[in-house]
Amino acid sequence: MLDACAELVDEVGYEGLTTTLLAERAEVAIGSVYQFFPDKRAIVQALTLRTMEAYLQRLDERFASDDLTHWWDGVDAGIDEYITMHRTVPGFRTLHFGDVVDLHLLDEQRDNNGVIADQLARVLTERFGLADVPDLQFHLEIAVEVADALIKLAFRRTSDGDERVLAEAKALIRDYLHRQVDARGDAGHRPVVQPAKPADDQIIDSAETAAQPA
Repeated sequence: MLDACAELVDEVGYEGLTTTLLAERAEVAIGSVYQFFPDKRAIVQALTLRTMEAYLQRLDERFASDDLTHWWDGVDAGIDEYITMHRTVPGFRTLHFGDVVDLHLLDEQRDNNGVIADQLARVLTERFGLADVPDLQFHLEIAVEVADALIKLAFRRTSDGDERVLAEAKALIRDYLHRQVDARGDAGHRPVVQPAKPADDQIIDSAETAAQPA
């Protein structure tokens, strides 16, 4: 039923979706639909949650790659996967992460993009150790909102996504997060081990020894 829902929202939009259409496309009795979902909102919510899980799984797989050595590689992967899902996942271009239905479809306390920012903060922290960056979650939420708006614009301009707009979105996000993350220290880099510094009394003893005649 969720696959049928994804196909239908691409064809008729969320407003045109009905449980009757869904039952016909899924080739099930209308009673079977209501056995699992009270209304079309609940169906779309289930589809959106499945889509978010798929997105996070794709990110986990990308983040497991040794090719990602810096926090920006992780952000870049997040944007690329979001674009790829627009192009390949039925229903995603219409529903995204549920905004067309309800800004709080994924979580009653947070808006949908805020939930995605939370998840990005989690995977970036686990992979690149960004936990000490001040207000990381806030900065990622801003980045997600900007990227989401520009990617939607790109796909309104052309069916496969306007490459100029997509490139501009990446540049803007990278510049913003660079100022908020890299500019505040070495966050996102592997730590550099400094040689041990001798204690002050050791330095004094060495100097006195060197000053003594042979």
